[in-house]
Amino acid sequence: MTGDPILVEVVRSGFVESVHRGALVVTGPDGAVLHSAGDVVSPIFPRSSNKPLQGVGMLRAGLGHEGADLALACASHSGETGHVERVSAMLGAAGLDPSALACPPDFPLNEDAARAAVERLPITMNCSGKHAAMLATCVAAGWPVDGYEDPDHPLQQTLAATVEELTGEPIAATGVDGCGAPLFAFSLTGLARSFGRLTQAESGSAQRRVADAMRAHPWLVGGTGREDTRLMEAVPGLLAKAGAEGVLAFALADGTAAAIKIADGAKRGYPPLAMAILAQLGVHPSGLEDLARPAVLGGGREVGHLRVSWRAP
Repeated sequence: MTGDPILVEVVRSGFVESVHRGALVVTGPDGAVLHSAGDVVSPIFPRSSNKPLQGVGMLRAGLGHEGADLALACASHSGETGHVERVSAMLGAAGLDPSALACPPDFPLNEDAARAAVERLPITMNCSGKHAAMLATCVAAGWPVDGYEDPDHPLQQTLAATVEELTGEPIAATGVDGCGAPLFAFSLTGLARSFGRLTQAESGSAQRRVADAMRAHPWLVGGTGREDTRLMEAVPGLLAKAGAEGVLAFALADGTAAAIKIADGAKRGYPPLAMAILAQLGVHPSGLEDLARPAVLGGGREVGHLRVSWRAP
């Protein structure tokens, strides 16, 4: 990634204080690369941007949840009350309780919810919706729930095959995600193409059911103030999912898609890039000005901003 270009500059008081290198790719409805910068063919870990693809695999394996619960299965939720209550209900419907979750205990991502929390719990960890759905899938398929997070478990083998199908690439490496579940590496181009395939899929297919669930329930996918939630709320038909270490993927309803990876892992770099890409595609959502030009503060007031240095040819 050291050869990736500078995509975003951090300007303080007219002085460039920091820069973010990275890679981005925009693909058309047919999967052809429309724009790119940096290395978009070497494998990366997409982190939680994997989740919609895993959601497709869970549906194919027998997951019975739709709508709001399916959106939560693909979420990195903020641990707000509505998120936690729905995760608990998903587990209960499968005859399980939070003790079955293999994700580590954590405080909620939402600041208010974190302040109200008494202790770190697995159910308030941002990936607990995915883990609850994985457990529910195992129950539906008749697979053991113990060890469901093991890469050799039939659930994870099914999800790996689904990821390869949707990205059109072999998995280059399998790691351990922050939540303890397997994490699959593939290219940024494969990530963008997979999101385009979800939004273009036939109505009623597993791919389209995932896309429709997430777009219908963006708050469950992230939470209050989260970037992917706000993007889906502001742009009709947009599917978006952020991942740790500076990853974001999104697709328009027609299958035009984009994926971003900030090389240093800083999430602050991808919101203005996402807005710049949308503008390049002729999409200008209102109410997201703070994402297009994030403020740099000094003494509690704005003294600069993040500036996108990428320009499409």
